[in-house]
Amino acid sequence: MKNLSFVQTADGSKTIFNAEVGEHYHSKHGALQESNHVFLHSGLRYFLEMNDTKSANILEVGFGTGLNFLLSADYSSENNISINYTGIEAHPLPLEMISNTEYDQFLSEKIWMSFLENYPASFNKKVNLNAGCTFQIAEKKLMDFTTDARFNVIYFDAFAAIHQPEMWTNEALTHVCSFLKPGGVFVTYAITGNLKRSMRSLGFSIEKAPGAPGKREMLRAVKF
Repeated sequence: MKNLSFVQTADGSKTIFNAEVGEHYHSKHGALQESNHVFLHSGLRYFLEMNDTKSANILEVGFGTGLNFLLSADYSSENNISINYTGIEAHPLPLEMISNTEYDQFLSEKIWMSFLENYPASFNKKVNLNAGCTFQIAEKKLMDFTTDARFNVIYFDAFAAIHQPEMWTNEALTHVCSFLKPGGVFVTYAITGNLKRSMRSLGFSIEKAPGAPGKREMLRAVKF
């Protein structure tokens, strides 16, 4: 973990810079704003409203600091929504680093404290955050991940293709999208011609949605 360091983003929230990869875990323009916009609002909330439902199974590629999960869990708790959350993360952060993100200022105290308490036990095992939320972290590379579960929403939050191209190949996208149910929603902060072509070839309808601060557009796709 010597290659990791905290960075304050433009909205005052922290992210982590990975010197080995050469990439930040979140947007420098605002970690909190990006997670809220791309994943919570454009992903989970979009799915819930589109389907008029109060439950969702979520798969995240790149659990990282846990910010996307924490915001989703906090929103779900406030709105009586049930979520089952699985995050794929080949290199989970140590609890001490997670604790020092200071994300507690953006969440309810109960969500934050329960997350810290249960984080170490969540590696490759489903744990209860609260009565309406379970989560687990699959400690493995994306292509090694397998499950019988199927998901309603995919948060694709891998490092950018310029730094981690293997995560954005047709093979990788085919693998992760095989776990998404028909009608499920795939969201990511990125949008490229190659990504759009790959998603269309996998049977998705593509939308160029407004991006988070610092990005004009992002991709949202719905599986036929």
